[in-house]
Amino acid sequence: MTDFRQVTNTVSVSPQITTADIDAAKEQGFTLLINNRPDGEELGQPTNADLEAYANEAGIKWLHIPFAGTDLTLNKVMQMNYELKRNEKILAFCRTGTRSCNIWALASALTNELANEEIIANGSTAGYDLSGMEASLDHIRELNTSA
Repeated sequence: MTDFRQVTNTVSVSPQITTADIDAAKEQGFTLLINNRPDGEELGQPTNADLEAYANEAGIKWLHIPFAGTDLTLNKVMQMNYELKRNEKILAFCRTGTRSCNIWALASALTNELANEEIIANGSTAGYDLSGMEASLDHIRELNTSA
């Protein structure tokens, strides 16, 4: 069941996808799929390699930026930020979509294209509560301006 949730004109997030979702993503014009799940998180989860091979056969680019819990690093946020700047039509996914929405939010703060209020509102529209991230969004913005 496809559950793509739009956070911007070019970025959507989703719970775990399947090969059928990859087909739907291609039909909807997504050009890059980003997997934010580490392999082996739960029984029956498709592997990154299997989904990546299917996406590549379908002609869709694939990127694996896995993280769980406290494993979200600045380097991973910067990887996501780089992809956002390329103006691809991106679908990022994880188990529920929350991690993907969180990394999108942090990467968006790094680009400084959206204010915190817009990031939080876009997350809310997609069904994710980002209201507790304001301090983290501010911190990411400070890193960007101090560099």
